[in-house]
Amino acid sequence: MDTTENIGITFYQNLGKLFYAIAAADKVVRTSEYTSLRNLVKSEWLAVDDLEDEFGADAAFQIEIVFDWLDYKELKAEASFNEFASFYKENRALYTDRIKQLIWNTANSIASAFSGKNKSELMMLGRLQLIFEE
Repeated sequence: MDTTENIGITFYQNLGKLFYAIAAADKVVRTSEYTSLRNLVKSEWLAVDDLEDEFGADAAFQIEIVFDWLDYKELKAEASFNEFASFYKENRALYTDRIKQLIWNTANSIASAFSGKNKSELMMLGRLQLIFEE
């Protein structure tokens, strides 16, 4: 696996961290948030590129794998968000306008999946928007 592939896989892993942070902002990850994420990975993220992980699976599935792992470990949303933000700042070239829009749409869908957006989720979305505008 070359450096480009490693960065690509790390890119998707960091998206998993971001989407987990959005879902866990209110300290509870709900089934509807999982469902929203899985549907969007299948309908949108799999078509982004042809990158595969070391097992031959589409690298976009790293989003779900990391999301599931973080939820299993019950890590804090803040830490996951900060890891995404650091990766974003170090790798801005990976984030085209199209990718940022897809990230934004996915984050909004997850936040809206259970009874609309709550204050914690809105604050996390606001921080995401500020990062994208820097």
